[in-house]
Order: sequence, then structure tokens, then C-alpha cells
Amino acid sequence: MIKTSKLYSGYGKLKVLFDVNVSIEPGKITAMVGPNGAGKTTLLNSIMGLATIHSGKILLGDMDITRTPPHRVARLGIAYVPQLFSIFANLTVEENLRVAAYTLPEEKLKDRLELVYSMFPVLKEFSKRKAGTLSGGERRMLAIGMGLIKEPKVMLLDEITTDLAPIMAKKVLEKVVELRDVLKLTVFLVEQYAIRALQIADKAYLLVSGTIRYEGKSQELLKHPEFSKLYLGVT
Repeated sequence: MIKTSKLYSGYGKLKVLFDVNVSIEPGKITAMVGPNGAGKTTLLNSIMGLATIHSGKILLGDMDITRTPPHRVARLGIAYVPQLFSIFANLTVEENLRVAAYTLPEEKLKDRLELVYSMFPVLKEFSKRKAGTLSGGERRMLAIGMGLIKEPKVMLLDEITTDLAPIMAKKVLEKVVELRDVLKLTVFLVEQYAIRALQIADKAYLLVSGTIRYEGKSQELLKHPEFSKLYLGVT
């Protein structure tokens, strides 16, 4: 679905990623794990046209989307749920969803709202509440719903369990599994908390200091005898 080839990217003259080759397979959850500052969010920003591409390519299927502006990437069916600033706290839950779906015709918006509410019943229950009054987990569900309502083919999720209590993180990740299993969406999940992500993913990459240190099945990475050393970049 999405591939990067020999990708070097960053911000301005600063390079953060070095020779990154990633393949996000359709209909599966691909996890990108790694320590804080490894460059995981930069990879998502590179795909979305929010980072500086120094060299390499980004493909959506057979289409070259390298350096494509963010609004055009979104129209191609890629939804990005960032870690920060993903909701409008002063708007109601439903207003947030409607803002996210501003490009959809009204007749389609109704169907997409029903889909989001069926996936996240708590959002329907709190549809008239200000988003700023939601709990951390409910806000993450709203952020995912705002991505889902756009009728995407691929969802890029950045650190969606950060600062959540373990029980709420579990609930949020269960919804990510439903995106794959029920809606048949392609999911690229970026997480600092590796075990959480690897437990639900089909495929995994380990990113350390801007370079790929592991590619393969997520369960194999979980069981790797040198996983801790790989994760910390220790040789």
C-alpha cells in the first residue's frame, strides 16, 4: 500500500531518517517501534508531506507521492492521527467529526457518522459534549474517529497510547484491531511503548537513531533474545 525507498528526510537541512525502507502492507497492522527521538514521527510526517525529503521515494501503490502537499495526500485516502493537537477542545464531539469530514457531501457524512458511532459508542453518547471535557482515552478515540470519518484507505496513528492508563491503552488498541479486522483498513501504528504495539501488529519495524534495525513479524521481534539491546541501540 505504502512504500518508502532509500528515504533520507528531516526538517530543513537537518536529516533525521537515513536510508529508511518500509513496506506497509494492505489490510494489515504494521508497527513502527523505537525509543523516543528515533525518528518515528518524522517518518509519518514524511509520508504526509510535512517533512523535508532529501532523497529517496515514497509510493502509494504505484503512485509516487514524494513531496506531495499534505492536503493532496489526505485526498488520496491517507488519514493521519497525530499525537498532539488532534482534536478541537472547544468544539463538541460531533462538531469535531464534522470538521474532519468537511470534504464529504452531506448524504455521505451521515453514513460516516453512523459508522464512527458504531465503532465508538462512547462518542455517540457524548456527541454534544465539548471535546475538552473527555478523558484521555476518549480523546484518542475521537481523534481516530476524525481520521476514520474521512473514508481513508490507510490510517497513520502516532503514539495513540501515550499517557494513557494501561486499561485505557488496551481499549484503544482493541479499536485499532477492529479497524483492520472489521473495516479491513491498512494501519501504520507508531509507538514508543513497543510491547503494546507488537502484540497486535502483523509486521514490525524497529527504528533506532533514524535507521531501521529490524524488519519482520512482530511476534518474532517480541521474542528476539537481543530485543532490549536492539531497542536501545546497544551494539
